[in-house]
Amino acid sequence: MRILISNDDGYFAPGLARLAEHLAKIADIVVVAPERDRSGASNSLTLDRPLKLSRAASGFYYVNGTPTDCVHLAVTGMLDQQPDMVVSGINAGANMGDDTIYSGTVAAATEGFLLGIPSLAVSLAGKEQQHFETAARVATEMVQRFARESHPWLLNVNVPDIPYEQLQGMEVTRLGKRHKAEPVVKVQNPQGETVYWVGAAGKAQDAGNGTDFYALSKQRVSLTPLQIDLTQYSQLEAVRGWLQS
Repeated sequence: MRILISNDDGYFAPGLARLAEHLAKIADIVVVAPERDRSGASNSLTLDRPLKLSRAASGFYYVNGTPTDCVHLAVTGMLDQQPDMVVSGINAGANMGDDTIYSGTVAAATEGFLLGIPSLAVSLAGKEQQHFETAARVATEMVQRFARESHPWLLNVNVPDIPYEQLQGMEVTRLGKRHKAEPVVKVQNPQGETVYWVGAAGKAQDAGNGTDFYALSKQRVSLTPLQIDLTQYSQLEAVRGWLQS
């Protein structure tokens, strides 16, 4: 099996190293990741300048672009053979609910999926970020399941930040929803200029049974199948009627 690994935290991130270490035991891997932290980059592509591919001492490749750039470049120009799977992560922090819209981790996996490759986004859901080993073991298990029974899926995986032995199983979930994000924070920099920090994400709003938030609260791994089609089918007829009125 050939696996392309990427992330949004940068090629130096500890979660990426741990993921590569584990997956290298069961597959041929290549790592192509951003040269710096690109968290929140979503599905953006760099179209206003050329991209540069470099190689670190670790053997990981890195790109002066976004997570989506990394996967797109690797699949459509760098690799001689298309990978069997794209695995993105391990992200330092959760990607649940509305987070998936902004997440570069999810975006890297999404790009693989758009290019016809089964893809997996893996995040360690916790502020302490102590148990990347747990998430790496879960990711390895998911890849091994794929090897036995291939499906053209895009999965968003969130793993509790606890020892592997304390996990309470896995649960297939839907995305929950957060409250509105907190307002931007306005401060003055040392030069006396007013600058703004984007406010923190809102707390969980829709976090009931069946959601990714709920699964994590019960110390379970959350597995959420994602889709790309953004069409709101229930409103098609209403919009047609609006145009005809």
